[in-house]
Formats: sequence, structure tokens, C-alpha cells
Amino acid sequence: MANEDHPRPLVVRRLGRLSYAQGLELQAQLVADRQADRIVDVLLLLEHDPVFTRGRNAREQNLLVRESLLRARGYDVFETGRGGDVTYHGPGQIVGYPIISLAPDRQDVHRYVRDLEEVMIRACRDYGVDAVRVAGLTGCWVGRDKIGAIGVRISRWVTSHGFAFNVANDMAPYSLIVPCGIPDRGVTTLEKLLGRPVPLADVQAALSRNFADVFQRHMEG
Repeated sequence: MANEDHPRPLVVRRLGRLSYAQGLELQAQLVADRQADRIVDVLLLLEHDPVFTRGRNAREQNLLVRESLLRARGYDVFETGRGGDVTYHGPGQIVGYPIISLAPDRQDVHRYVRDLEEVMIRACRDYGVDAVRVAGLTGCWVGRDKIGAIGVRISRWVTSHGFAFNVANDMAPYSLIVPCGIPDRGVTTLEKLLGRPVPLADVQAALSRNFADVFQRHMEG
């Protein structure tokens, strides 16, 4: 069992920009490897090509533009196996895919989601941004705006999908959806809040460090 004195290893892989399909394929392979104990825990950090994804709980009315029109504008659209509603991924947003085993000591889905929120809250704090949880909602919030979204999948207590943290991504695509199915709240980015450019690599480092701290892992990548 992992503990603070002997934390489990965590390999962090920074993958640059991938299509959503490439991300799904990579996750599927890594989940199978982790379930078979062929690999240790992995955290993938990447950006996606512009894409709208619909989770298992997505409602059709939260996609405000027909899928055919979105594709004609250059967006991919995916039905995906994560939890949650509809969201957008694109360049300038850091997507985190933890492929970790929650067995034997963290087998609690609610705790896992709260822990992912904590990772993003701490990363915001590193930049002097006061982010919080909102009762009844998931994600990382600054005021009434979401800066970090969460949608997870857990199979045999191995995780996939994960979180998306807005750093410098274009906000315009969010006008084409009801983000995460929440009509009365907005979205924001770290750069908008700080009023200055923020290197993505620095934010990836902050997310990695805080992930290792929250999940009590020893970072190896």
C-alpha cells in the first residue's frame, strides 16, 4: 500500500498536441497495461486539436449548433465514455489524463473527483488565483466561471479521461455549447485572470507537482 514514506512512482508524459482520437487510443492501451500491472501510474499532459466531446450524461440540447455545421467549421465531435456533459478542448488548454490505479487505498469515486479538483485549485493558488469548489457542481471555479473541468472513467479501479485546465485557449467555441450543461455560469482562463501570457510548460509543471502531492506519488517524469 502506498504511503507518504514510500509513495508509488508516477511517470509524467508531456505529449504536445494530439487529436482526440489519438488520445483515446493511447488511453485504451495504457489502461490495459495498468490493469495488467505492466506499467506504473502515468499522468498524460497534452493539448487537443479543436474538438467537442459529449460524455455519458450529455443532453442533445447542450450542443447549440448541429454536429454537421461544427464539422464544417473544422471541429471534431466525439461521443466519449467519460462522465459529464458536453465540453470543448483546444490548443492552449492543458488536458490531463491520469492512468492510475486507485486500489487498494483510494477506491472512492467521489474522493477521486474531489482530489482532481484539489490539484487544479492548488495550481491556481501557485499563480495567486483564488479558486474553489462549488457545492453540487464538479470542477475548479473562480467566482462564477469554470477554469477547470472534470470528466472521468474508472474501470477495475484504473482511471482514464480526467481534467481540462484552461490556460490560454480560445473562449469563442464555448458560445456553441452549454459548457458542462450549466447555463448560468461561464468559463475563464488563467491568462485572462492574470492579464498576461503564461507558458504552458510552467502550468504543466505546477499541475504535475500538485498531482503528485495530492495523490502521494513520487514523480519520475
